[in-house]
Amino acid sequence: MTSPGSKRLTIGLTGGVASGKTTAARAFEAHGVTVIDADRLARRVVEPEQPALEEIRRAFGDQVLDASGRLDRARLRRVVFGDDEARQRLEAIIHPRVREALIAERDEAGGPYVVLVVPLLVESQLHDLVDRILVVDVPEHLQLERLMQRDDIDEQLARRMIDAQLPRRRRLAHADDVLLNTGSPEQLRELVRRLHQRYMELHNGARKSLPPQHLPAPGQ
Repeated sequence: MTSPGSKRLTIGLTGGVASGKTTAARAFEAHGVTVIDADRLARRVVEPEQPALEEIRRAFGDQVLDASGRLDRARLRRVVFGDDEARQRLEAIIHPRVREALIAERDEAGGPYVVLVVPLLVESQLHDLVDRILVVDVPEHLQLERLMQRDDIDEQLARRMIDAQLPRRRRLAHADDVLLNTGSPEQLRELVRRLHQRYMELHNGARKSLPPQHLPAPGQ
């Protein structure tokens, strides 16, 4: 968790693939909240001239670089997908650097609270950086449908991608707040508005703490 003396609330926003994390993050930004995206930082730490890129090349070979010497993410995914040992080697290179970058940007952020968007928040052992965990949740059948449509992939690959992540019930077990994203993007933005108000209450000291919240789409 963040330092007890810190006045800024830190929210860890997470969720399964195709659950709606990006839409939720943009909704928080629309309220003037600083949003820090771990995926953006992960891309930054493997840019050319960064030490992590050379470590990845040594670990997986030149095959994971493109003709210009940049990381070829598609090839790297093929190398590590379904290979736990390879994935763990990659994570050992990238995750510590992403953690450092998250801390630096979090500590420099202004405003009453900040949102860290981390898809693998629990799996990456990054939940100690936040005060509350917000899970954007979606039933698996809807997640599967959205993922197939979003990435234009078949059901078999979509299921493999979902199965490679933390099971839904385990992710929810870590949640302080849940946004059930079964409606439209507009409905999800309304849920974020309500949570924004509650987080402001917590920052302003209206209550010492907020109980867990499970917010379904309006009308459900």
